[in-house]
Amino acid sequence: MLNQKRILVVDDDLEIRELLQEYLSKAGYDVTTAQNGLEMKAKLAVQYPDLILLDIMLPGDDGFTLCKYVRQDSSVPIIMLTAVSDETDQIIGLELGADDYIAKPFSPRQLVARIRALLRRTQQLQETTMSKPKAIRFAQWRLDPVTQRLNHQVTGQEVEMTSADFALLMLFLENPQTLLDRNAISNAIRGRDAQPQERGIDVQLSRLRQRLKDNGKQSTIIKTVRGNGYMFVAEITYES
Repeated sequence: MLNQKRILVVDDDLEIRELLQEYLSKAGYDVTTAQNGLEMKAKLAVQYPDLILLDIMLPGDDGFTLCKYVRQDSSVPIIMLTAVSDETDQIIGLELGADDYIAKPFSPRQLVARIRALLRRTQQLQETTMSKPKAIRFAQWRLDPVTQRLNHQVTGQEVEMTSADFALLMLFLENPQTLLDRNAISNAIRGRDAQPQERGIDVQLSRLRQRLKDNGKQSTIIKTVRGNGYMFVAEITYES
């Protein structure tokens, strides 16, 4: 299939690798696997997939280290496989640039739904940015929607952005002066509602605010509307 999406599964458990390869292949994906970081890097050197499923607990380089490695030069979507009760792992993964996470043990059907939602969101974002203006300016920042480069207009500093950072920023730029609750944000950047007690959205918002140097109590770019959500309040101009 010409448009078959490629998925790389990185997990040291042979049974899980075989299960996911079989299930995801039946779901229509081209699946390859790696049992550790060395195998993963060797496969990435040949070709990057459309999405990576990355277990945290790996021999040698763990999932956090490998997530940082990928994010050095790629925005490929990453779903972290985490321990069911370890919220800390989930938060660290998101801070390092993962797009989503799913806790073990998980339903293969739920995993496929997460993969489809994330790939659909990624495709929509790519299609949207192709029709965007040359640059978007707000506060003291300039964003190039095609290259995903964010620069400070005074210092010239370029801020590194993950695919999740970019998706979240674009969501706010496309909906200025609009109240966005956690479900709206999660659906836009992950393709699903936020889970009860889930802190992932808060982590990603905090990280974006830090990138924009807007993390003080008197935010001038993204304001918190307590109990309701968030609103982008900075003035926006466009370069054609």
